[in-house]
Amino acid sequence: MEISTRTKQLKAIFSYDKKVILEDQPLEIRPYHFIQNMGVNEIEQFQQLLPTNEFCSIPDNNIQENKSFSYTIFTPKGSRKTNQAILLLHGLNERNWDKYLTWAEYLSLATGKAVILFPIAFHMNRTPGNWYNPRALMPWVARRKQEVEHLNNSTFVNVALSYRLSDTPLRFYISGKESMFNLWQLFREIKTGQHLLFEKDSSINIFAYSIGAFLSQILMLANPEHLLDDSKLFLFCGGSIFSQMDGSTRDIMDQEAYRRVKNYFLNDFLTKNDEHQTLPVLYEEDFMEKAFKAMIRPEVMKNYRESFFERIQDRLRIVTLKKDTVMPTQGVIEALGPKCVDTILEELDFPYEYSHQNPFPTNTGATPEMLYQSFTGIFNKVANFL
Repeated sequence: MEISTRTKQLKAIFSYDKKVILEDQPLEIRPYHFIQNMGVNEIEQFQQLLPTNEFCSIPDNNIQENKSFSYTIFTPKGSRKTNQAILLLHGLNERNWDKYLTWAEYLSLATGKAVILFPIAFHMNRTPGNWYNPRALMPWVARRKQEVEHLNNSTFVNVALSYRLSDTPLRFYISGKESMFNLWQLFREIKTGQHLLFEKDSSINIFAYSIGAFLSQILMLANPEHLLDDSKLFLFCGGSIFSQMDGSTRDIMDQEAYRRVKNYFLNDFLTKNDEHQTLPVLYEEDFMEKAFKAMIRPEVMKNYRESFFERIQDRLRIVTLKKDTVMPTQGVIEALGPKCVDTILEELDFPYEYSHQNPFPTNTGATPEMLYQSFTGIFNKVANFL
């Protein structure tokens, strides 16, 4: 089926509140509720130190939508319990699952596995509604352009993230760490048989895109409680070392916000001295922080990072796109190192105009046949590996 048509059909029936049975496929979409309880005190310690601003006067630790939320799972119809899961992780600054619905459907049909759509902290349905309301955001766009000289890529799509990260770049790390705790909790719930859909010791593989790929690499490096010892990981349009990424776009964050974020993490975050006391109590570096730092610059913890990817090369595959400037292929090569890059990495190109954010666009002159061929080319690789 033509991708844009199927996306519209799935978008029309998708729900966080009730089970949806697909009439034309042997699948259903089930909602589940998540209340975070792992790492709550540590994240609270971090978030209490973050300043509020005029854009959002509510402290991060008081945003309830981020602490208790719904997520959905595509699963074969009528299955009471299953023992195979694929976790699907999305990109930065996304507010809905629209483009991922066809991805999840295809993967679930092709593998017979349940596909979990799990939101990163302060993304999707984990934010106040006015963070993605165009009418509420347009005055902030105008204000942002007045405050920052020569700002040319501020939009109502990126203004919320841009304000929050410009003021406090550390939010990027803290939200990532919160997401890590959330995924740790989800993996533990599944592996111990506490999850309603999964049998104890179910297998969990990961398909991750964009910043979700970055998060999943850190998760695999950290491997809390050895929960990911057997997990396979497939990255699409992701896998780059942080220093090579470029998040300055009209639908991710504006150039001033990204300049501040990049400068902070490439410099201040990696330096511990009397002038840099941003992290609470400056913890002795824990295993999650170590994994994050290893993915910032290629020369930082190089042996730790490269030897890890070499060890798991049978469980890792990455597909990049030649014209992707947000997560470029060169950044992935620098993350992996030379020993296993040929085993793990494949760069592709599509015969139409595309972007990192929209690899299967419907408004660029590409024919439906071209898009479907590119789409199935990618997702057959994913399904066969996972």
